This record gives sequence, C-alpha cells and structure tokens, in this order.
Amino acid sequence: MTHAAPAFSLDHAGLLGALAAHDRLLIIQDLDGVCMGLVRDPLTRSIESRYVEAARRLAGQFYVLTNGEHVGRRGVNDIVDKALDVPADAQDHGLYLPGLAAGGVQFQDRYGAVSHPGVSDDELAFLQAVPARAERFLRELLATAPFGLDAGEIDDAVASTVLDNIASPTININQLYHRFGAQPARYRQLQQAVEAFMDGLQSEAASAGLEQAFFVHLAPNLGTDAQGRERIRHGDASSAGTTDFQFMIRGAVKEVGVLVILNQYYFEHTGHYPLGEHFNARQAPRDHGELLQLARTHFDPAHMPLIVGVGDTVTSSTQTVDGQRLQLRGGSDRGFLTLVQALGETFGAGSTVIYIDSSGGEVRRPGLDASHLQLHAADPALEPWPALEGITDPADPLRLDFVFCGGHAQYVPFFCALAERRAPR
Repeated sequence: MTHAAPAFSLDHAGLLGALAAHDRLLIIQDLDGVCMGLVRDPLTRSIESRYVEAARRLAGQFYVLTNGEHVGRRGVNDIVDKALDVPADAQDHGLYLPGLAAGGVQFQDRYGAVSHPGVSDDELAFLQAVPARAERFLRELLATAPFGLDAGEIDDAVASTVLDNIASPTININQLYHRFGAQPARYRQLQQAVEAFMDGLQSEAASAGLEQAFFVHLAPNLGTDAQGRERIRHGDASSAGTTDFQFMIRGAVKEVGVLVILNQYYFEHTGHYPLGEHFNARQAPRDHGELLQLARTHFDPAHMPLIVGVGDTVTSSTQTVDGQRLQLRGGSDRGFLTLVQALGETFGAGSTVIYIDSSGGEVRRPGLDASHLQLHAADPALEPWPALEGITDPADPLRLDFVFCGGHAQYVPFFCALAERRAPR
C-alpha cells in the first residue's frame, strides 16, 4: 500500500482495515514514544498489558527495533514484567517483545532469550566500564560552575541520567533539560560537555585496540556530517534538542536491523535464512544503496511482506553550517523508516510508514499540529507543512504515510485492534 493513501493521513480506520486484510505483514516498531510515553527518567516508564498481549498475538509478524535495550535494570523486559499480574508469565508464555535492541546488536525472542550476535567479549567488557565513568564525569561537571548543583541534586540527576545498558551505555539529559532549559546557553554547554566526554571514550577505545568498535549516537540529531559523525541538535527554550548520548557498537544502526529482522521473518515463514543463519548487523554494509542491493540479491520477492515501519523520532530543520543554510534531516528512526519505504518500492510488495507524535510526553520535541492536518485532510489543496515544522519538509525523501497525533495513547488501541483482527491467522 505504498503511497496508496495521501501522506500524513489521519484515516486510521482505513489503515486498520488494509493491514488486517493483508496476506503477509511485517511490523517493525520503535518503542519509547511509540507504545510508551517519553519520560524524563527511564526508570518510570510503563507499558500497558493489553499491548504486550497484542504483540504476542502478532508473533511472526511483529518485531521491535530500538536503541534502548531488552535487559538490565533499565531494559524493556523489566517494564513488561511489571505490567503483568504474574511477572513470570512473560517468560512462561512468550510475552517479551521480540526483535532488536541496542540499535540492532541485541536480539531477543518472545521468551526472553537474549544474544549479542557479532559482538566480542572485549567490546562488551569496555562497555561495562562506561556507566561508572559517566557517573564520575557527571558528578564532577555538575558540581562546578556554571552548574553548581548541590550534592542531593547531583545524586538525583546522576541516578536518572546515566543509563547502565549492557550494549549501549547512555547519558540521557532529559531531566537536566528541565533544570537548565530556561538557560539555553548553559544547557548547550552541558550538551557540548557530554558530547566531548563521549568523544574521549572513543579515543580511549582506540588506544585499547578497539578503534573501529564503537560510535556515538545522538538522539535526536541533525543527520551526519561529511565524516559520518552525527550532528548534535542544540536545545533552546522550546526544544531539548539532543538528549540521548549513546556509546554504541559500530554497526548498531537501525536500518541494518531491518535486514536482520527480515532475514528472521523469512526463516519463520519459509524455513530458510536468505542471508544465512548467523547474519548480524555487523556483517551488513552501512550504505543505503548497498543494503537495498543486498536485499535484492537474497530475498525472494514472492515472500516479501508488506513492511510497516513505526517510529517517533524524525527531524528536519534549517541550520547554518560553515556559512551555508542547509536543510538537515535526522532522527534515530529516519534511517530504518527510509529503508522500509525503499524496500516496499523496490520489491513492489508495498510499505507503510507510520509516525507517532511523542511530543506530549515529558521530553520537549517538535509536535504535529493536529488541527491543521485535519484541515488538510478536508482540503488537500491546503499545504500540510506548517503542521510538520521541525519534523519533515517538502523536499524530504521520507514520506510519513500515516500520523498519530495523539501519540502512544492513540497508537496502542490501534495496535491492539489490529492484533485482534489478525489473530485467526
């Protein structure tokens, strides 16, 4: 159903009917901001039990693709456990969310069996030391000018800001934006200091013989520069800009994860792995065109599903770079949604890109103007772009086919209804 509906469509009933009736369906979905609200402190995240049950009913047709992680104190599995009356049911009855985490290098099945395909013990050991390093760095930074927080504030900030993920340790400064957001210059200084800390980790990894092992993922971002580094999005009084600074395993990019998931989908439905049983994100090319060519070469079009990509982090803004005004497009979901769109066009099986407006949570980011989009739906001659400022633009190659202005609270009931209608399959 690629481009069958107008872009930025609000016709969720029509979408539900089309997806429910399709013979072959593969949903690849982000998590934070999509099926859970965005919050300042990731430890306060919650998920609805009905969503978890719906995901199980879509087994074989649904996978997650997230930069967060499945396991650990801040992993999604713990959130799933807390959503259930009997936490042990998640493992016993296959209620964990299957798919890829840590950007694509942490794979999990429905029963919580986790692996890190292609990742070495030395790499995991280096990552294990990062959270303690990040805590020391933040404590020293926040105690000095111009921040000058007291000991209690620093303890609270560090507890919510340093995410001790196994494969993607992260500094998430959402809560600190609420402390310093009214002082944009000070907040930008904080962003720059955290970015410099991450760059220092890169240098240390290189000295330890892990020069090509890691990269720094910024979310949201302004795309990449000529060297392939993600551009920081500086915050201001209206937007937090880049809040997540993730030290990640090189190769852990979501668009590559699409092919890993597609390889798994083909196995579950045909008994054959087109890319081999042990194919993982670190073996795949980074280039978008090369990823498409890999898919063309190995995937049988007769079994290609309609792929639905669901995300909430897509950005587009005009910035001055080296004296030139440029349209910079980024966001941690942009790459995988773009590949989903291209696969649908390349194989003729169709694709659908769904955008969830997560601006209603505790994290400040650009949001959709629902009223303007409703006017646009009634009168297509009315340009939609004023409703999408900061998210997309008229020349954007990524097309957002359907949008959920009500965020995860609107998407979750839709997802549950889809699972119920497809359950007999």
